[in-house]
Order: sequence, then structure tokens, then C-alpha cells
Amino acid sequence: MSGDSRQPWKLPVFGSEEAGRIPTQLDTDKPHSARMYDYYLGGKDNFKADRETAEMAMRSWTAVRTAVRENRAFLGRGVRYLVEEAGVRQFLDIGTGLPSANNVHEVAQAIDPACRVVYVDNDPIVLAHAHALLTSTPEGRTAYINADLRNVEGILDDPVVRGTLDFDQPIALGLVAILHFLPDEDDPRRIVRTLLDALPAGSYFMASHVTAEHDPAGVHGLEETYRKGGVPAQARDAAVFAELAFTGLDLVDPGVTLVSEWRPEGDAARPPVEEVNWYGGIARKPS
Repeated sequence: MSGDSRQPWKLPVFGSEEAGRIPTQLDTDKPHSARMYDYYLGGKDNFKADRETAEMAMRSWTAVRTAVRENRAFLGRGVRYLVEEAGVRQFLDIGTGLPSANNVHEVAQAIDPACRVVYVDNDPIVLAHAHALLTSTPEGRTAYINADLRNVEGILDDPVVRGTLDFDQPIALGLVAILHFLPDEDDPRRIVRTLLDALPAGSYFMASHVTAEHDPAGVHGLEETYRKGGVPAQARDAAVFAELAFTGLDLVDPGVTLVSEWRPEGDAARPPVEEVNWYGGIARKPS
């Protein structure tokens, strides 16, 4: 869906199994972070407003496409670690984004087909594509809900979430490339704490976050472009991100680091820090 439309239109979105198809209005005149991310990755599921805002942002932070690719690779490595080494078989992925290569369930179920994944996003295109493309193995399960991260209680209480994941067993919570869309006025610490408090001991939290530490002008310019387009954005430094995301948790080595430096694979040269500008980490909820 790469065509443009001047009027909002309706697209079926798949939420709870009981509700079936839920018509949700899609305003293509306003940019959306998930569709802009898709554009950076070279996808086609974006509209004119997404592309124009993304192009303006790239004029400030010229390496944003490199950063997005590195973040996506971090996601894949993180999921492999969680299944292979941490033994996790359940995932709650909030801020899913449009389906791309190495989606959470694909990585996880390639290792253990019995893995279960719930995807959460608040864009109609994301949810429609998720229903069509993010299909599970017969042994496992993949589900999708339409929800906003700011309504964290609604996510946790959703019957699809509760029916797919066993909250008596460890769950891997993923907030990858989403926390920087929660400015301080949205109280992201409360959101993170509420999610983590609902998970049993032995669960894991994987998160990543844009920083302006290594290219202040570029990243702050991108922030301003997003805000002007109606997309909230707030970059944070490593210390603030670590406190926001991982307080009270046991960080997995190598801790909070650039996503490109989190357990990299192979000997290929990695991009310089000023091109990445993105921190990531994984931590375990202690007993």
C-alpha cells in the first residue's frame, strides 16, 4: 500500500478473537512512526505524509537509515539470545511496526516452533499486515492486538494477550524503538514499571532507544521534524535510558550499549557511533 489518499479511509484491523474485524480509521494525511520506519527500511507500506516527513528528518540525521538497520539487527540477535540462551518461549512485542525480515516470531520459532508471540501496535496498516503475514507455526501461536502503549492496563488486560501468554511463566517484553516516542509528559517510567510488575520473576525486558549524544544537531533536528509532523519524540542519553528501562533488573552482558555493539555477529566492520545513535539492552527480572 504505497498509494496516496487525500481522505481518511477504513481498513479492517484484527484485534481480539471475539471481536473479529474491527474497522479503524486510517488518516493518511498524518505521518506515523511505524510507516516512517518502514520507509527508512526501504518498504512500500507508507504514504506521502510519511515519506515527506521522513525525508525532512533524514536531512537532519543523514545516517538514520543506517541506525534503523542496526536496530533491526539488534532485535534479531536479542530474540535469538532470549530463546537459545535464556530459554524464553513467550514474547510480548509492543510497537511491532510493519512486518519486515526477521520478525520476532520468525526468529523465535525457527529455534523452537512452540514459541508464542503477541504483537501490539496502534496503526491499522500494521495490524492488517500482521494478520496476513505474521503467521505462526502449528506448534506455536502468534496473536495481534490494536492498542496504544500509553493504555498499558488495556494491553495487559486484553483477552488475546491473556489467552496467548501464560503469565505464570517467563515472558520476554519487547519495547524496541518505541520508548523515544514517549515524551516525559506521557510518564514512560510508570508505563515500563506497570508492564514489568505484571511479569513473573525470570522474565526479560529488551528495549532500545535513540540518543543525541553522538550527533546532537542531527538527532535533535530529527526530533523537531517529528514533532512538527505530530509524532512525539524525545531522545535520551544512555544513563537516562538505563534508569528508565532497567532499574531493578539484572542487565545481560554487555549491558546498555550501542545496538551495533550488542553481541555483534561476525567480524565485519560496524558503523561509527555517530551514525548509530541508538542504545539497546536486555535485562532479567530477578526472583
